[in-house]
Amino acid sequence: MSLIVQKYGGTSMGSVERIRNVAQRVAKWHAAGHQVVVVPSAMSGETNRLLGLAKEITPHPDSREQDMLAATGEQASSALLAMTLIAKGVPARSYTGWQVPVRTDSAFTKARIKSIDDERIRNDLDAGRVVIVTGFQGIDEEGNITTLGRGGSDTSAVAVAAAMKADECLIFTDVDGVYTTDPRVVPEARRMGVVSFEEMLELASLGSKILQIRSVEFAGKYQVPVRVLSSLTDPFIPLEEEMASGTLITFEEDHKMEAAVVSGIAFSRDEAKFTLRAVPDTPGVAYSILGPIAAANIDVDMILQNLSVQGTTDFSFTVNRNDADRTNELLSKQIGPAVGAGEIVYDSKVAKVSIVGIGMRSHAGVASTMFRALSQEGINIQMISTSEIKTSVIIDDKYMELAVRSLHKAFELDQDKTQSAG
Repeated sequence: MSLIVQKYGGTSMGSVERIRNVAQRVAKWHAAGHQVVVVPSAMSGETNRLLGLAKEITPHPDSREQDMLAATGEQASSALLAMTLIAKGVPARSYTGWQVPVRTDSAFTKARIKSIDDERIRNDLDAGRVVIVTGFQGIDEEGNITTLGRGGSDTSAVAVAAAMKADECLIFTDVDGVYTTDPRVVPEARRMGVVSFEEMLELASLGSKILQIRSVEFAGKYQVPVRVLSSLTDPFIPLEEEMASGTLITFEEDHKMEAAVVSGIAFSRDEAKFTLRAVPDTPGVAYSILGPIAAANIDVDMILQNLSVQGTTDFSFTVNRNDADRTNELLSKQIGPAVGAGEIVYDSKVAKVSIVGIGMRSHAGVASTMFRALSQEGINIQMISTSEIKTSVIIDDKYMELAVRSLHKAFELDQDKTQSAG
């Protein structure tokens, strides 16, 4: 008998019929003798509907009250799933995050989990019940309901699995695993059977929407095996077949995984690039530019500094496009004048394309293959960032899909290199 945590996304919980399918799948695992904890998201579109109501009241809702409101979506879906299981004869009990409790800090709308008390869950499991815990939410030291930010149910599920030392955390979603890139851009994209935590962390941070990045961080830190698989398949599929499907995200790397030099390609259009031209080339100028950006809680991604003429430098960096307006205001009104920038250039029509693979550590010439493939398509590289297992470039966004297709072909990602590795 194994302890399994199952997470179901909003699409999986999107209607009464789909909730029945989820209940059937959960009942199948329970009947096989496994202890099951389920972490559901709100029904598809429900969180957006609730936040939309808040925006109708005021353009800037109080963050504490916004969390009170947003948390009700998961509470509804959890209760509906518990009702469905009980109606099928499967003993079940649902809990909100504060009932468990899932303790967080007090950063409303983007709280971080501090601890999870698993006693109540274990007591119910030992009594033969399926336990359903609302995703996306918790409670702070003052007793306030908090939420973890969009996609936070993934983090809730992995955190519960870590706290309970679960055998595996199954993330059921509307796709059947992690692909070498988005199949909507590259039809030849291949589902990967296994991917390392390091690779998945890079893919999630670079634009892959399969898993929320904080959930991957949690999984890697606490070594929780995570499997991404589809909830839209037949819920009566045999357990053995279901467990062999999807993509396993694991901390156990081997030579077969390293045989694939590049495992996947991530991309993002959520980029904005800023350049401060003719900044005096003096010690501390980078901090003078980026310090106020960080103080405004704006994450900077890629950075490029080029020596210009007569003791000046051009300083470029990228931020998420959602932060572009605030960044532009800071640069125009505060930072630019303070550092004596000659001109501030803002470009929102850029995209980031990245290649990722743990095999890049031990193979030379990977970046040059990437640059050659882009050059052959006439795609100009504006910025470059590298780490041990990834290389990212900023390009004109109109070339993004062409870049992804050409790189997928250049690295032969339609072929599974691990199958032939000895």
